[in-house]
Amino acid sequence: MLGCTCPVCKSTDAKDKRMRSSVCVEYEGLRLLVDAGPDFRTQLLRENISHIDAILLTHNHKDHTGGLDDVRSFNYFERRAFPIYCEEYVQQSLRKEYSYAFDEHPYPGAPQYELHTITNEPFCVQGVEVVPVRALHYKLPVLGFRFGKFGYLTDASAIDESELEKFKGVDCFVVNAIRFEKHISHFTLGEALEVIAKVGAKRSFLTHLSHQLPIHTSLQKLLPEGVEPAFDGLRIEF
Repeated sequence: MLGCTCPVCKSTDAKDKRMRSSVCVEYEGLRLLVDAGPDFRTQLLRENISHIDAILLTHNHKDHTGGLDDVRSFNYFERRAFPIYCEEYVQQSLRKEYSYAFDEHPYPGAPQYELHTITNEPFCVQGVEVVPVRALHYKLPVLGFRFGKFGYLTDASAIDESELEKFKGVDCFVVNAIRFEKHISHFTLGEALEVIAKVGAKRSFLTHLSHQLPIHTSLQKLLPEGVEPAFDGLRIEF
């Protein structure tokens, strides 16, 4: 966090360098990115990712959409508009945030988006099914996603049992946990662990960690078996 001198922010452990949350999923022959925040360019360069088939957006907040200008590189090299799957209200936000990309006569080199409208009903990306899962980020409706045996839910503070059922049976589950104390729009560590227990995945990871949770090594010691803190650059195979 800018201006902070806490042990997490000043840690020299690479696992404590907590950039904005995102995940790249390689599933059924596709490479799908969930969210593209302001660290999008840095993260893709770090991971040497030179191709993505589509981006799925969980909601419209800037820390999850702020890197979308950089898809212009994919426009240039792949000579196509870039597919983005999101809800209608998220599209409206993108049209304001990136108005120059939606001009009738856009500036040369402006990013080109191919917007696909989704709801919380299953949809397909190039024939591959994705299952969205509805949750609330305070009062804002957001989406998590299930890709086969992998479930991902970030920026949530509440989820109905009927929606949580959609994650049942995954082998790996990722969920947000922002701090110990109650938060208006994110799960606390305790609340995240309750959700993890209900989903019952073999392995679970905590994401969207703030600097109000301890350094990686200390946080790991507080977690039950089968639960780990995620970290930037983490790769999971199953």
